[in-house]
Amino acid sequence: MALNGTVQGATAGACGFDADTQLTAGLARQFFALGYRFCVRYVSRGPEASADLSGDEASAILGAGLALMPVQHVRAPGWSPSASLGQQDGAAAAANAGAVGFPPGVNVWCDLEGVDAAVEAPAVTDYCQAWFDAVAAGGFVPGLYVGAEAILTGPQLFALPFQHYWQSQSNVPAIPQRGYQLIQLYPSVTVNGIGIDVDVIQTDQLGGQAQWLVQGAPA
Repeated sequence: MALNGTVQGATAGACGFDADTQLTAGLARQFFALGYRFCVRYVSRGPEASADLSGDEASAILGAGLALMPVQHVRAPGWSPSASLGQQDGAAAAANAGAVGFPPGVNVWCDLEGVDAAVEAPAVTDYCQAWFDAVAAGGFVPGLYVGAEAILTGPQLFALPFQHYWQSQSNVPAIPQRGYQLIQLYPSVTVNGIGIDVDVIQTDQLGGQAQWLVQGAPA
């Protein structure tokens, strides 16, 4: 079932969080009361796992007043990317985002980190390009989370087709000419009894904004 929401450009300066823990409606309301305005939750690389984002959880988050975006789980550190793996993961990300009920146009994020140090840049580029194509084919707007051991340099990241980048709390390259739209703050913290990473929205140097889902229809 489609979520009751509207895709909008994210508000610069808004504070939110990403979490690998399911949120109840009560927890989501507690986060909103503390000043958080958006949440990023995980979808799977295969069939959606019970601990990952569901339609019911997404509705509860939106109903609490939080905007919402999905990010896909990354593999265990030391993984080796390829074009075929990127297509597989991207197709799963799009399918799971659609199953949750996200409408076309929302950012679906690829978590790029923990790549085997022996992997060369072209293999990472191939993975990212194939992931991008599969998610875009599903009607969503691909975004790239740049974490530790992403292998690619800033210019190589900028050369990818992505127009939405999320900076992790790790020491990662700047994206030349564009910059980042989400900034993940250090360190991770515990709020309302769950571990989270705090994130802040900004408009990038080219005027780009993350595309999130908020509850309700456009005014």
